[in-house]
Amino acid sequence: MAVLVATLASGGLQAQESGLHERAKAIFDPLPDTMPGAEEDSRAQVELGRDLYFEEALSVNGTQSCNTCHRLDEGRAGDDGRAVSPGAVDGREGSRNAPTVINAGLHVDQFWDGRKDDLKAQAKGPVLNPKEMALPSAEAAERNIRDTGDYKARFNKLYEQGVTFDNIADAIAAYERTLISEDRFDAWLEGDRDALTKKEKRGLKTFMDTGCTSCHSGALLGGDSYQKMGIVEPYADTDDKGRMEVTGKESDKFVFKVPSLRNVALTAPYFHDGGVASLDQAVRKMASLQLGRDLTDKQVRDIVAFLETLNKNDDENFAQR
Repeated sequence: MAVLVATLASGGLQAQESGLHERAKAIFDPLPDTMPGAEEDSRAQVELGRDLYFEEALSVNGTQSCNTCHRLDEGRAGDDGRAVSPGAVDGREGSRNAPTVINAGLHVDQFWDGRKDDLKAQAKGPVLNPKEMALPSAEAAERNIRDTGDYKARFNKLYEQGVTFDNIADAIAAYERTLISEDRFDAWLEGDRDALTKKEKRGLKTFMDTGCTSCHSGALLGGDSYQKMGIVEPYADTDDKGRMEVTGKESDKFVFKVPSLRNVALTAPYFHDGGVASLDQAVRKMASLQLGRDLTDKQVRDIVAFLETLNKNDDENFAQR
């Protein structure tokens, strides 16, 4: 009898697992192996872009690179851990949290307000932004790169027009298209039933049952749509009008790109203003602001446990790619 009971219990657990897996596969997708456009990138372009990503000559005083705010060194996950980042000039701060660059080329658009549609266009913005890298012109960027190291020869080899601002951004984008992370959740989606713990699977179920997937689904668990910040309850920060500043539409007031949850446990603080310090606080506040739900402490802990399965693998060192 004991053997029969154990067998039945095991079968029940397997059925639950199978049901959870099938439900999740209908909502989420594993990250792809390559990003759109990567098939046209040469190894030399990627290596050039990597060097430019870490190149401080792209800032007005030689103190900042793309990596300063979107860190890939020291095992970081593409951000700097600050609410908002200081710029190259007098530590002048921006107004929005620096999002991770990992998997960014899979997003619907770039920046919190979606004002640029691809990585190449995005790469140009911070270089000339007076609150960020603060170079005065595209010509200044070209001159700095042309006069640094062996960049001029490398550009001439790869690009007919040599060092141009457009080509600088093109090379950086080629490198960024290699920044696709790998994690345990994808391993589980692809059939490794032991990739997640019991608690993490419970958190996944809670994540889906709570309604989080209304915005956070697909391969990125977000990153493919826009949503008002504060659907049920207003968000505290009413200074930033979000996408309205791009489109001019009143309907886009307080609307932002839904962030991807890949690597979210590694990229605190949270939200467009970096206004929430911890992931458990962010989960609780999102449920309240967007869904009108008050989660229990256990629900929050379980959801956080699931979100931690979206962390990049420990051995992934993007800075050395």
